[in-house]
Amino acid sequence: MRRLFLLLLLLCSAALAAPPMFTPVTPLPPGQSLVFPRDFGAHPGFKTEWWYATGWLTTSGGRKLGYQVTFFRSAGATNVDNPSRFAARQLIIGHAALSDPARGKLLHDERSAREGFGLAYAKTGDTDIKLDDWRMVRKADGTYTVTIRARDFTLALDLAPTQPVLVHGERGYSQKGPRPEQASYYYSKPQLRTGGTIARADGSKETVTGVTWLDHEWSTRVLGPDAAGWDWVGANLDDGGALMAFQIRSKTGAKLWAHATWRDASGKITQFGPDDVQFTPRRHWRSPRTNATYPVAQRIVTGATSWEVEPLQPDQELDSRRSTGAVYWEGAVTVSRDGKPAGRAYLELSGYVRPMEL
Repeated sequence: MRRLFLLLLLLCSAALAAPPMFTPVTPLPPGQSLVFPRDFGAHPGFKTEWWYATGWLTTSGGRKLGYQVTFFRSAGATNVDNPSRFAARQLIIGHAALSDPARGKLLHDERSAREGFGLAYAKTGDTDIKLDDWRMVRKADGTYTVTIRARDFTLALDLAPTQPVLVHGERGYSQKGPRPEQASYYYSKPQLRTGGTIARADGSKETVTGVTWLDHEWSTRVLGPDAAGWDWVGANLDDGGALMAFQIRSKTGAKLWAHATWRDASGKITQFGPDDVQFTPRRHWRSPRTNATYPVAQRIVTGATSWEVEPLQPDQELDSRRSTGAVYWEGAVTVSRDGKPAGRAYLELSGYVRPMEL
């Protein structure tokens, strides 16, 4: 009888410790696409999710700055239906960064907290994310309000939409590798008219205006076992168009997968498959902190069109090992099309210190 009791106890313990089941990303059925405003909100059944705002700002004095605000939601090891208020169902992580050539390197901060007790959350139904006193909320008129009180600066920005949502891949199903499950659901909000203030740690405050690119992506299994990371660009073009392009790199540096979405000035959208997207480094920068070498200037080819990106400043490396565990380069870049100035963008380079793990 005692042996039977111990066996039952072990079986119950194993059942209680079983990992949660996450929703897989699958191709959308014919005729279906992402649904808004529902898909502006969180998707807690999936393992990983992020809202990514990147943009160029101009101060009242005419200086050019870049900024990044990211909120991550990561599902924990506890099933989402666990009734305990203390259960680690979701982890909310925030990154904020400011690129200022006058300083020569990135100013950044990071935070993380378990969801709960009104201190940290990512709500379903529409964008409403909170991490202590960091906040991103989408209002009824579609404008996003972003408030970030970082260590060295405070951002208070309004991001107003000027054009429709840009959906990537097959109606929002964005493949990241050869296997169908290596994918995310993914859309962007380009050309967000931006205004607000930046306050510094010394008490100074500046009014800023600019343009923001907002990404929202959720997934359960994005990278295959051979993937090291990705190169990604989101560009607000001067003619009103928008370009998103990425490549997934193997641990040898070879291209595993790639995709691009281009909405031109007329509103026509073209999706480019892996064979039609090429990233070619033009200049590298070596980090004095991590010794990683990043291709901070690149030529990106989408079909018959060539784009070139140049960094606002070389040092835009963000070390987030206290939160997500990753070190990556995330920076403001200018964009040229076939050799002529075409817009401003953000370039992300991940997996150059060590392979990414989501």
